[in-house]
Amino acid sequence: MTLSPLIRFGTSTWTYEGWKGQIYTRTYTKTGFTRDCLGEFCQYLYKGEPLFRTVGNDATFYRPPTASQLSRYLNQIPEDFEMCAKVWEEITIPTYATHARYGIKAGQRNPNFLNADAFIKLVLQPYRDARFGPHTGPFLFEFQRHGLSVREFCSGLDGFFARLPKDFRYAVEIRNAGMLGHQYHEVLRRHGVAHVYNHWTFMPSLAEQHQRMGTFTAPFSVFRLQTPLKITHEAAKKRAEPYNKIVGELPEMRQDTVRLARQAAGENRTTYVLVNNRAEGNAPLTIQALVDSLRE
Repeated sequence: MTLSPLIRFGTSTWTYEGWKGQIYTRTYTKTGFTRDCLGEFCQYLYKGEPLFRTVGNDATFYRPPTASQLSRYLNQIPEDFEMCAKVWEEITIPTYATHARYGIKAGQRNPNFLNADAFIKLVLQPYRDARFGPHTGPFLFEFQRHGLSVREFCSGLDGFFARLPKDFRYAVEIRNAGMLGHQYHEVLRRHGVAHVYNHWTFMPSLAEQHQRMGTFTAPFSVFRLQTPLKITHEAAKKRAEPYNKIVGELPEMRQDTVRLARQAAGENRTTYVLVNNRAEGNAPLTIQALVDSLRE
């Protein structure tokens, strides 16, 4: 069987030098790898077909891309390829953490939290300027654990998404399992925003997330397979390094992903599956296994 064209697989990022010899075979200069390897990433074949038809851009969590950066990507990606960018954390954190990178803002309230004007001007505008539209996958809003109530959070989301342009797609990833439920579901459904089914340390299984949600909330679906459940980020990193092989399969994660991806595709929803090395040890090999399961 061929893989449904509605299902797009990719990795959390593409600039991983550890995949040299696996995904990357060209010779790059020291500074040229990060700049130029996206083209080779897109051309990687598995059983005669491109394995990656999307990719995550995690770097945009720390700063929005410029139009010139996006234009450079355009010169490397094929026609049928989409990039799913994380949204700048300036939009998604209510309070700055007590971390050195925030400087004098550390511990302070963030005035740009869910600021639609800032998002449109600072995040979306470069995509318009670069004419990146056809290659723009869903924007991924990662909300880390916070002290907001369900009502406060959902009210903020409701007002925020009501103000965003409708010619882009948006997806919300939460790290507070208690947010899953009717109120959260209805806000996303109202605005055609997807819930990101995230396989992550303190979240329930993908199947349980869908059970709590009830239905998909958008014309597309997004999955991010990041770490084993109930294992911290640091423990997952230590378990998976040096990311050159599968260190431990996660059968439930694979089965849930395949079942839910099939369901979404059966409902004519484009589905994005983004895999991190820390899930099983080597994201490309995890993707190959998922593709084989879906083809069976």
